[in-house]
Amino acid sequence: MESTLDRLQEIYDYREMIFTQVHRNIRGRYKGSALGFLWTFLNPLFQLIVYTILFSVIMRNNIEQYSLFLFVTLIPWIFFGTCMSEGCGCLRDTEDMIKKVYFPREVIPISYVVSQFINMLLCFTIVFAALFIAGRITNPAVFIYLPLIMMIEFSLALGLVFIFSAWAVYLRDVKYMLSIITMAWQFMTPVMYSVDMIPGNLVKIFYLNPMTSVIVAYRDILYYQQTPEIDTLAIACVMGAGFLIIGWHLFNKLKRKFAEYL
Repeated sequence: MESTLDRLQEIYDYREMIFTQVHRNIRGRYKGSALGFLWTFLNPLFQLIVYTILFSVIMRNNIEQYSLFLFVTLIPWIFFGTCMSEGCGCLRDTEDMIKKVYFPREVIPISYVVSQFINMLLCFTIVFAALFIAGRITNPAVFIYLPLIMMIEFSLALGLVFIFSAWAVYLRDVKYMLSIITMAWQFMTPVMYSVDMIPGNLVKIFYLNPMTSVIVAYRDILYYQQTPEIDTLAIACVMGAGFLIIGWHLFNKLKRKFAEYL
């Protein structure tokens, strides 16, 4: 039986392939479109406009600078939501390569999540510019927690992409189900509203959602400019590490017959 260390070493040996796949994913995402790479920024901006009009004009709320309140969590959510709805098909999208060439199968989901993570980092340049212009950068010291919560979200997304991309090899319906689940998941996560708006008797249930603590931490750091609560970080760490470990081992069990079912 191949050990975890052996698998990690093999993936490291194929790091050039990961870099190549990441580059291919980023360049190919909007290939052929008139605006090309600009869609990386335009897509979240259009969503921001729609949600801002909906929740601050039509369904009015009393949240100060609501567009910023939403923007600082919308960007992380788009990364996560894209990984869920599209990342589950990453193995099927590369089935010809999987059938013809040997390489550690983990390379495909890893490269997909990394490419989406890079897109998120690029979008964060707009987030920081918006925060600066709005004068909300009042405590830059809290940004030290930002890489931590980003790595936690990355681990969570990667773990779930391991799980769902492997399942999608055997059951094509997974991709279609996840499109619906991801849409519902967004509304069950405090992206467009404050966690304080959740009824007290439902708060614990909402925190069973692994993205709740992640989104709350992002908003604490970027919008409120305050240190995330230890409980929030602890829950996020446990969820991120837990799903990564589960996804890693489940993927290892299911990958043996990928070529047969693709």
